[in-house]
Amino acid sequence: MEQFEEFIQEIEPAEHRARMVEVLQWIHEMYPQLKPEFKWNQPMFTDHGTFIIGFSVSKAHISVAPEGYIDERFSARIKDLGYTHGKKLIRIPFAKPVQYELLQEIIDFNMKDKADCTTFWRP
Repeated sequence: MEQFEEFIQEIEPAEHRARMVEVLQWIHEMYPQLKPEFKWNQPMFTDHGTFIIGFSVSKAHISVAPEGYIDERFSARIKDLGYTHGKKLIRIPFAKPVQYELLQEIIDFNMKDKADCTTFWRP
């Protein structure tokens, strides 16, 4: 995951950096078929050239960008976990644990939903 190194080194404080590394490493290990890429100033993972999930970091949280379907598919689950979200991103506060089951649900859904997708973004 060398392509994320510069992004990772800029995250402060060190505890936030470690959390982001943990998340990225978890995805890399759980989904070795996904390609790690760095585009639009954010680490992301793609499958057969189509976007699956991306991340950014703010002072208080990690933003998870799963490309839509948050409200329809995951909104209640996100709220139950104590996270907040907008139309296109989920905020995982650094003060709360990362619920990897949610990330797995999102990644699995996107991989299945976009299995035949031939574009980077959903049409």
